[in-house]
Amino acid sequence: MITVRKILFYLVLTTAALSFVYPFYWMFMASFTPEKHIGNLIFFPPELTFDNFRSMFSKIPIERALLNSIIVSFINTGMALVFSSMAGYALSRMRFRGRGVIFIILIFTMSLPFLITLIPNYILMVKFGWIDTYLSLTIPFLVNALAIIMFRQAFQTIPQALIDAAHIDGCGEMRIVFSILWPNIKPTIITVAILVFMSSWNEVLWPLIVIRDENLMTLPQMVTLFAVGGRAEAQLGVKLASAVFLAAPIIIAYAFFQKYFIQSMASSGLKD
Repeated sequence: MITVRKILFYLVLTTAALSFVYPFYWMFMASFTPEKHIGNLIFFPPELTFDNFRSMFSKIPIERALLNSIIVSFINTGMALVFSSMAGYALSRMRFRGRGVIFIILIFTMSLPFLITLIPNYILMVKFGWIDTYLSLTIPFLVNALAIIMFRQAFQTIPQALIDAAHIDGCGEMRIVFSILWPNIKPTIITVAILVFMSSWNEVLWPLIVIRDENLMTLPQMVTLFAVGGRAEAQLGVKLASAVFLAAPIIIAYAFFQKYFIQSMASSGLKD
């Protein structure tokens, strides 16, 4: 039986959901709306047009920026999966002095804002001669503290008997991690991949500092320079079209893998 209390509960939930969804819906619809009608847009545009996207492609070299973002994001995601899982395995299964201290320091680093390490990292990039190279966009992101913690938690749910059996069969530590443990933590791997990919894809500040060559600029960097640098010529529709183009890969990735993402997040609180 539906009570008044339950109706109010769902009404509040629906209102909260719409408050999150509507800005994205408006941005998407406005990107297909003629410039003169954007100011009056509430739900549906009076007519649809692709002129904003045509203008976006004609004004900025977005194809090259898209390729750069894809290369950098996939490299960063792959490296984070490999190195973070190795670190997570060491912290969860290997016994060595200082393991607890390392884990505490790891958690502490997550509380530090990225701006604190910005200048030291930039000085290192200059010393190594990596400014205006892909190395400056990938090497600083070899490992990810959140990914290490998630892998550590996932590996702790694996029975020790399975690892002992692998040792008896002659498996090395690397083969145990990638051939035996990885197939058992697919939701965690996919969740980490989505989080790292999103973080790398949306990064703007670091590329703005280390990349000046237009041919090496990433998509968020190019869109930011396009939106605030004057190339958009104050056309709001073109800016919104570039924002939709920037968000599309993340939305598509989440739509395909959201089942694993929710499964990993829902079960993470039950792990030791």
